[in-house]
Amino acid sequence: MAKRKFNRSYLALHPMVPWLALPRPIDWPGIFGRRAGVRLEIGFGLGDYLVSQAGLHREADFVGLETGWIPIKRTLRKVALAGVANVRIVRADAGLALERLFVPRSLELASCLFPCPWPKVRHVKNRLFSARFLDLLNSRLVDNGEVLIVTDHEGFFEWLRGEVSGSGFELRSRMVGPCFATKYEKKWRAQGQEHFYELRLLKRVHRAVAVKEDLVLITHKLARFNPAALQIQRHYGSPAVDFKEFLFDPEREKGLLRCVAAEDGIMQNFWVEVVREPDAWHIRPAKGCGILPTAGVQKALDLFCE
Repeated sequence: MAKRKFNRSYLALHPMVPWLALPRPIDWPGIFGRRAGVRLEIGFGLGDYLVSQAGLHREADFVGLETGWIPIKRTLRKVALAGVANVRIVRADAGLALERLFVPRSLELASCLFPCPWPKVRHVKNRLFSARFLDLLNSRLVDNGEVLIVTDHEGFFEWLRGEVSGSGFELRSRMVGPCFATKYEKKWRAQGQEHFYELRLLKRVHRAVAVKEDLVLITHKLARFNPAALQIQRHYGSPAVDFKEFLFDPEREKGLLRCVAAEDGIMQNFWVEVVREPDAWHIRPAKGCGILPTAGVQKALDLFCE
């Protein structure tokens, strides 16, 4: 049987920002190697708009946020083929990234094209541009900075107009024709829609939201540990913590517990280790997990110890 050839479709990984391994907030001039205005695209999808804007505005630096690996690797390929050196990609949720990776008044422009409208009433709470998120976004924009949002969904458009009130933004809206060439714009056009809702939010009043700092995790020591007796109950609430499996090597006197912690829209899947050392059994996050040190991770460590 012939071996299946691995297809490295992304061509190059250097535009990716390994933010979990870097001091936060991120030193963007250091990342780009220059000082320039920074523009953010939230949920860049297949990257067409992000790459085209970077090519048109080489005087600015562009950061794209996305959570899925498939759209990221396709965008990485487009970045390489277009030869744009002013694009960096962050794999992270928008709220987390804005809270931790950008200092106040550091973005000159932010855009989000065709965000998920969550059309069902019971799902409205999942919409991104809530009043709380708009406060956060406002704080990261320079004075007189701008947010561009485009949607095909009238209900989302009307809801967002209501959320803008009191956020420090001046709202300007209008109907526009297809001009962004994104995946969803093409999809809606194919279904016969030729007009979309464009919202531009102009920052007029600064909303102060501090950068969210990492917790300093407290690890634990145990005088005795019996792996056969280990029983841990999941924790409900916020943070919510669940435990999936436990592996133990009696020869190395080392165990690994797989944990899932969820809080504030962030879900982390990681391992906690318990290791026999001369002075005690040590409970701590396992190396190489790339965790964000949050209350959920601390709760997992505490529950393991208890």
